Formats: sequence, C-alpha cells, structure tokens
Amino acid sequence: MAARVERLVTSGTFALDGGSWDVDNNVWIVGDDTEAIVIDAAHDAEAIVRALAGRTLRAIVCTHAHNDHIDAAPELADRTGAPILLHADDLPLWKQTHPERSPDGELADGQVLSAAGTELTVLHTPGHAPGAVCVYAPGLDTVFSGDTLFAGGPGATGRSFSHFPTIIDSIRDRLLSLPAATVVRTGHGDPTTIGAEAPHLDEWIARGR
Repeated sequence: MAARVERLVTSGTFALDGGSWDVDNNVWIVGDDTEAIVIDAAHDAEAIVRALAGRTLRAIVCTHAHNDHIDAAPELADRTGAPILLHADDLPLWKQTHPERSPDGELADGQVLSAAGTELTVLHTPGHAPGAVCVYAPGLDTVFSGDTLFAGGPGATGRSFSHFPTIIDSIRDRLLSLPAATVVRTGHGDPTTIGAEAPHLDEWIARGR
C-alpha cells in the first residue's frame, strides 16, 4: 500500500521571548494504514492519536523546538512508544519547554528515515532556529518545511535563536534546489510549491535587509 500524507490542524499558543500568540499548527502524518511518522507533534496529543487510528508510530520528528511544534511530543511518545527526534542544535530551545525530558534521538543532515516504504531525508535548514530541519520525501514530491519556508517567504527571524541571512542561505541552498513541482507542506497555513516560491528570493532578501 502506497504511503500518503495527512494533515491535522491543531490550535494552541506559541510563546518566546516573553510574548505569547495564539496559533494554528499543521501536524503532518506520513504513512499507510499500518505505520506512520508524525512531523511536529503540536498542541494536542489526543487528536494526533485519534488521527493515527491504531497505526504503529515509527517516529515523532521535530522540525524545530519552538514550543508550539513540540508541546505534545512527550505525551505522544508516552502513548505510542515512538521516539522523539530533534536536531541537537535546538536542544536549548527544547529545554525551555521540556526541561525534565530530553528527546530520544538526534536528527542529522542527510539522515534518512522511512515509513510505509517511503524514504524521508533530513535537511538541516537553520535560520528560524539553529536546529531547524526540513524533511524531503522525493517519492511523494513533498518537502515538509516546518517554519523555514511558507507560501510567500521565509519563516520569522525576529526572535531569539534566529538569523535572517542564515535562513536565506538555507532556503536558497537546500530548498530552492529541489524540483519545482515539489509541494512545500508548511508548519502553519496552506502548502505551496518550490516553483511558486523560487522566483521571489531576491524580493525576500531586499525585504529582510
């Protein structure tokens, strides 16, 4: 059975640098009727468990460690037995939300995960956060971009641990080099494609200076 991508939208709060904002997050589930990987366990572990519908969860992949992308990860891990995977450079952010709990494993650039016969390659894309990653599934013509790239431009870089020139380098070198038809499944909001975003790189740079 071929793997598929499912989208679950959960709601909660993003908090950083003393501020707090209500947000809707995309939780992405990649798999078939038997097993799956969850990308970004946001806000509501119960809703994610219901969406999994009894499938074996192979891993909980964190695109970065802002609280709104990881707040439900420990509960989801406890309920499913799946390991939480995070890039080591985001451990300081992780500890702000979960000081008593560590991830179960590290994500590394070029690492390949698999579920339901589909390979997902980890791309380290710092800028929005030091350990931000995107997850590329060429067999599904999809990249899961977390908060690195959205429809309309880069993720925010105005808060702690972020850096605009770095996110631009990550997008240019790691994402815009993917095939134009690649669907960009974002951490918030609607998907886009590499082809739709690539022509606007210079605009983003000028806007961000």
